[in-house]
Amino acid sequence: MDVLRSFVTGVDLGGFAKAATRLGRSPSAVSLQLRKLEDQVGRPLFRKQGRGLTLTEAGETLLGYARRLLDLNDTALAALRVPALSGDVRVGLPQDFAETHFPTVLARFARAHPGVRIEARVERNAELRAAFEAGDLDLVLLWREDNGLSRGETVIDLPMVWVGPHDGYRHEPGQALPLVAFDAPCLFRRAALAALDEGGIPWRTSFSSPSLTGLWAAVAAGLGVTVRTPHGLPPALSPLDPTAAGLPKLPCLSLSLLSAGSSNPTAEHLTTVLRESFAGGAIQLERGDLTEDGSVIQRPPSL
Repeated sequence: MDVLRSFVTGVDLGGFAKAATRLGRSPSAVSLQLRKLEDQVGRPLFRKQGRGLTLTEAGETLLGYARRLLDLNDTALAALRVPALSGDVRVGLPQDFAETHFPTVLARFARAHPGVRIEARVERNAELRAAFEAGDLDLVLLWREDNGLSRGETVIDLPMVWVGPHDGYRHEPGQALPLVAFDAPCLFRRAALAALDEGGIPWRTSFSSPSLTGLWAAVAAGLGVTVRTPHGLPPALSPLDPTAAGLPKLPCLSLSLLSAGSSNPTAEHLTTVLRESFAGGAIQLERGDLTEDGSVIQRPPSL
């Protein structure tokens, strides 16, 4: 399991030096694990691609099995190590995470604790905050806003990026930028308008929707660009290099985890599980990495 975890973590993080740091091992120890893994499999798991490595067909096959084995292992350990839990727990999630890693995390938790009933609510930031403050949610993930209303622990920082079609986008100077966005209040919309106004770039709202899926569809159809994080983008969309696209740079954004307190042990344990899922590298910049100044650069998936 340790070898498989090093293998999966290296692939997920895009490098085995990063995996060594995450797992508390030396890079040489992780390299030795991978060589032993290839010896056991009897086939190469990686091949050279440019200056890096990419998975072979055997590596891709093993990756799928490794994820399932680790999931089963971790679920079994969670079921045995934690006292039996029961009751209801109500969770709030931003739309950005509703179709990516977190359904898997919640499903694993539910399998480990069959006596628990999870109610997940997916909303925009303002609605989630209002529901949590009204006592309708036991724990919630919220984008941190600089308005004095934010609290809770920061679990991850992600860059805001301009998002456009996969074939790219270039803003023509002097033209109004077509912006795809949620209706106000929306912190992504607010950040986009602040950056455009500061850069002296005119803009117009070309499409608005209360649904993130609606925003993705509008951008994919060529109606404009939007601002989100690089996490969870559909295959048809990509982060834009702001310099190449003629757009201003954007700030980073923090995600906070808020819990109603220790009165609900089930909610407390799920809070710990969610916290650890971030610490374990659940959220990745799936189609880009950051330069030193915080902008997103494109590169093929490599190890």
